[in-house]
Amino acid sequence: MPITAFARPSIVALLCSVAVPALAQTAAEGSAGSLANRALDEIIVTAERREQSLQDIPISATVLSGEQLDQKGVTNLNDIQQVAPSIAINTFNRSTFINIRGVGIAQSAPTSNPGVAYYIDGQLIPHEQFIGFSFYDIGSLEVLRGPQGTLTGQNSTGGAIYVRTPDPRFDEVSGYVDATAANYDRYRVVGAINVGGESVALRIAAVHEERDSFTRNIAANAQSQPGNLNMDAVRATLRLQGMDSRLNVHVRGEYFDVRSDNNAVKNRNDAVSSDPFVIEEDGRSYQNQAGYRIGGEIRYDVSDAMQARAMVSWQDGFTHDQTDGDRTATALPVPANLPTSSANTRLYPGRVSNASTEFKTLIGEFNLLSTGNGPFQWVVGAFALDETVPVSLYRDNRHTTDFVVSNSDIVTSAKNTSYSLFGQANWFVTPRIELIAGGRYSWDKQVYTRFAVPGPPIPLPYVSAASSHQLTGKLGVNYHFGDNNMLYVTASKGYKAGGVNLTPNTPDFLPERNFVYEAGFKTELLDRHLRVNGDVFYSVYKDIQLSSLLNGLPVTQNALGGHSKGGEIEITGQFGGLAFNLGAGYLDAKFSNSGCITDTNAPGTDAGCPTGLRFVPKGRVLPFSPDWTINGGVQYTFPVGGIDVTPRVQWSHVGAQNATPFPSFNTLVPSRDLFDARLTFDLGEKYKLEAFVNNLTDKTYIATQIQNSSSADGGIIYGAPRTYGVRVKVAFGD
Repeated sequence: MPITAFARPSIVALLCSVAVPALAQTAAEGSAGSLANRALDEIIVTAERREQSLQDIPISATVLSGEQLDQKGVTNLNDIQQVAPSIAINTFNRSTFINIRGVGIAQSAPTSNPGVAYYIDGQLIPHEQFIGFSFYDIGSLEVLRGPQGTLTGQNSTGGAIYVRTPDPRFDEVSGYVDATAANYDRYRVVGAINVGGESVALRIAAVHEERDSFTRNIAANAQSQPGNLNMDAVRATLRLQGMDSRLNVHVRGEYFDVRSDNNAVKNRNDAVSSDPFVIEEDGRSYQNQAGYRIGGEIRYDVSDAMQARAMVSWQDGFTHDQTDGDRTATALPVPANLPTSSANTRLYPGRVSNASTEFKTLIGEFNLLSTGNGPFQWVVGAFALDETVPVSLYRDNRHTTDFVVSNSDIVTSAKNTSYSLFGQANWFVTPRIELIAGGRYSWDKQVYTRFAVPGPPIPLPYVSAASSHQLTGKLGVNYHFGDNNMLYVTASKGYKAGGVNLTPNTPDFLPERNFVYEAGFKTELLDRHLRVNGDVFYSVYKDIQLSSLLNGLPVTQNALGGHSKGGEIEITGQFGGLAFNLGAGYLDAKFSNSGCITDTNAPGTDAGCPTGLRFVPKGRVLPFSPDWTINGGVQYTFPVGGIDVTPRVQWSHVGAQNATPFPSFNTLVPSRDLFDARLTFDLGEKYKLEAFVNNLTDKTYIATQIQNSSSADGGIIYGAPRTYGVRVKVAFGD
């Protein structure tokens, strides 16, 4: 689908700006100063286990500080796609699906894994169910595009996201309270306090957020209002430093409790109302997610040239949810005098589904890395993961308002283990030319036990196992010129482990691999008032893991291969009070061969496929692969009577995409353009007041398409309508 007319002038400007680095002279390093002389700050990233300037690493990345996230109105994980190119995020049911350059995950299954690794303070969060509940009191955000198969590991075929929270500070007592009130009865309060002595510091941060649904459930006997949200979370970080400063210890703990009336899903065949924000459901829907994470990280300077790092993390989280499976207030359940056969459930589709999933995960990592400024830098390490994932899925076809008794049981438990060894070396063979070589070898195993499954009787428990191993890594050449300017060429490989499917007669799925060849530049101009970073890439995507449905049950299969090509460019400027940003990503991602893929959601079959399968021709677009993703914003700060006033407007465009390989009304997520505006009053270091409007034009758009399953019908989740409110931030202390 073509981009909007509004977008075309922006794209022309982007393409013209690509030539700037080739013509520009080396810029002297700038620094943030007074309002009149303000320039860009240096951007520090930690993706390679050490603090480095973004301009010195050969990775296509969007990196934002906590202050920049506030300026852009990024308050949750979904907002990232409005400020970073080549990323698509879809949240529904229990999960948040992240795809970068069309690679990641399309639909959850009990034994599948995401393809974009998500880290919080160096701790991997290995599954998509719980990655969005730590997005408060943020220090920095790093979105890394392309496989990160050396240092990040086996779940990064598409890329990685690193979230950093602020470090506790020594010799300081400080904190803040940040409160937001908005329409739809939204209230969000974030607070943090830092108490630090000479060598011990503690930071505690917490968030409470509640909001009414954007959607009204008009059923006369409505049991819930899907879309309502109530969230609480708290995080504590203890920092210790040895007397000689060679030893640094971080101990982190976090708890979250998120309660909602589940997702507001619009029935595609709604005969009651065509209003996208009106539904009619008689079932009691809810989704409760809670859990905790505890971890520790130790860094010790073994010598002036080497540091040891050790990290361990225990994560325990669960999801309990219930859904009105028929998405109506009129569908009848199967009468008591009839069996709950497939024929009868089609005649009487009323039902309620109930599910419970828990993740108990132990992760450890050890690194040795070089320190100092020598021409040869290196890091080696080992990683281990051991987890248990019990899952219970129940369906009640006898009742429609609440779950009473199950007539279809799925009770399973997956035991996942992953071990890897890795290393990377960076060598400046000359002051300008840098070589990079890295590799990681991973061993993965999954043991899947079924205690209850629908279908023909089988001996239970039924145990299956799948193992996979793979070598991944990166090779690259960097050419550094001037200060903070670089050209680079890299070849990298990412890998996602294979696994076991739910139904015993379904074949296991194989590992997924992604080979990416990339060339890019990074440059800072005009005394660090202008930063322009860009890249082009070509990807060979093999054995793509695609979750689909077979007889209503989740199945993961290796769905053909794909090729993609594209590029990104990001421009950031700061000229005194004027600041602007512009980013764009182009993606051409298609299947590279033809074949049949399971899809029982679409009736009928294409030529050449057996019943229950659909034909995917060569050249069909890969799922979640919008052709254009563009974002831009501009703000200007000017003083008024001792107060800094900053108006800001921003725009984001996400091109059309499909939730499955089968383009149709049921899978299409059309393109959208969203505009936000905010007005900030900065009353010095301690007080800040902001008024904001998100989705300024009140655009009605589809955020996510959900496919049918035996437990619940699919439908449409619409994005948030126009929202507006005020935000007040008060800081205190040193």
